[in-house]
Amino acid sequence: MATLTISQLEALTAAECIDARGAACPGPLLEAKKGMGKIIIGGVLEVWSSDPATKSDMSAWAGKVGHEFLGVVEADGYDRVFLRRGK
Repeated sequence: MATLTISQLEALTAAECIDARGAACPGPLLEAKKGMGKIIIGGVLEVWSSDPATKSDMSAWAGKVGHEFLGVVEADGYDRVFLRRGK
């Protein structure tokens, strides 16, 4: 898993962006699973989450199912989590 720098992450154009701010675990992860099905293999999914567990949940899930965890950018009161669809 190649985690990208903050500037590389901010330069990405996500194929799908999911706003899961305010949702508690496992809400953001469930939304990410749905969103991943909407994008092409190799596409980037961005998930906005205010749940601090989302970063580790997304990383673990991506590794298990064959997607790539690209990294996290901290925004104002939430995290922007980036994933690349692997299959």
